Amino acid sequence: MNPKVIAFDADDTLWHNEPYFDEAQERFCVLFQDYASHQEILGLILNHQVNNLPLYGFGIKAFTLSMIETALELTNHQISGKGIEQILAIGKNLLQKPVELLPNITAVLEQLQGKYKLVVATKGDLKDQHRKLHDSGIGAFFHHIEVMSDKTEFDYEKMLGRLDCKAEDFLMIGNSLKSDVLPVLKIGGHAIHIPYHTTWEYEKIDFEIEHKNFKSVTQITEILTLLK
Repeated sequence: MNPKVIAFDADDTLWHNEPYFDEAQERFCVLFQDYASHQEILGLILNHQVNNLPLYGFGIKAFTLSMIETALELTNHQISGKGIEQILAIGKNLLQKPVELLPNITAVLEQLQGKYKLVVATKGDLKDQHRKLHDSGIGAFFHHIEVMSDKTEFDYEKMLGRLDCKAEDFLMIGNSLKSDVLPVLKIGGHAIHIPYHTTWEYEKIDFEIEHKNFKSVTQITEILTLLK
């Protein structure tokens, strides 16, 4: 593996993210516990999120709108203004969460800097992702920041065009097999999967990946060995 460009996913690869969404959903479930079971409420939120992706995309604002739509469905459109306000407060709280880097991120970036062109390739709200990168203190390591509307083969190809990089010279590192690995392999790139302890249901796949350009590690420090 000898890439020229190495891209890192942001959420749950560079810093913690999904636990904050889990916490937000728990708060929502408590608000509407009299209307449905915990599992039913989570299922409704997921359905609205997935159905809304073509319109809203990914990120906290899209998640908040999907929670509001879920509340409307649960209450048969009888939710009060105060109820909407409580949901908005959950979303605003998410947008103000501190950025907590995962272990050894800075040490690994220090070793890679200067040897490769480093990139952040992530989904989500543009403003929120730039805020998190700024607050993380690691922004200076990266040559380019790409906040993508999605992570399809086409999205990666567009990014590589802007970077003037061939797919075979590109390595993507992330926690999602669906978004960070499969599309990159399909266009001829390389991918390393670093599992996170919790994964959004939408990002899960139900099959094993076997590919000559694919590696899976348990922690980020292991990529240094693969790149030697």
